[in-house]
Amino acid sequence: MTFKDHFSSQAPDYAKFRPGYPQELFDYLASIAPTRRLAWDCGTGNGQAAVGLASVFDHVIATDASEKQISNAQPHERVEYRVAPAENSSIKSGTVDLIMVAQALHWFDLHHFYAEARRVLKPNGVLAASAYNLLQIEPAIDQVVNRYYYEVVGPFWPPERELVEHFTDLPFPFHQIDPPKFEMTAQWNLNHLVGYLGTWSATQRFIAARDIDPLEQIIGELRALWGAPRQIRKVIWPLILRVGIKGVPEPPNE
Repeated sequence: MTFKDHFSSQAPDYAKFRPGYPQELFDYLASIAPTRRLAWDCGTGNGQAAVGLASVFDHVIATDASEKQISNAQPHERVEYRVAPAENSSIKSGTVDLIMVAQALHWFDLHHFYAEARRVLKPNGVLAASAYNLLQIEPAIDQVVNRYYYEVVGPFWPPERELVEHFTDLPFPFHQIDPPKFEMTAQWNLNHLVGYLGTWSATQRFIAARDIDPLEQIIGELRALWGAPRQIRKVIWPLILRVGIKGVPEPPNE
């Protein structure tokens, strides 16, 4: 099974510039898990969700197929990082209370991943998958970022990225429950925003293909709209969260 690696090259920046998840999300997930002994953060990236899970679970196994991502992950005494694909975790069967997939489900072979999830989850174990798309700062800045997303680097997004825009339509063959609404927030200056846009896989693919930085096409507009570069602005990413329980009845596997 081939691993499509779109993030190893920018793993240090990914760890530095990606937004964090709210503590309320992890508190909620712990509250619906059968116990709080073991969570699996699948596709952990730089470990942001893993560290959050470690605040409410006794032990977290955090896996990613990218060795560079794992090497840049945030250390935590209750997090065990492993290099492993989502579809073959090597985790013992029937041991996991909760699986978290944060901004990664669209990269997986869903059929094989869901089989792996069923294998490792306890009865009534929880699979939680989250995604976020475009940020919200203020309308004028948002318009520039959206144009960058769709028009400037749009042709360079891997095909799987489109699945984020249709996250609620992805197959999810578990007994689903309706979770509360959550959002990610950050307090960023202009350099943080530009650094974040630089971590986008489409940005990196544009640079690789054309040997120029596509951010140069919008940086002037962003500077004019932002004001003082060190000015702090609130950034919001609405989270989409899908939660399923391993149990009966469940939809047929897709």
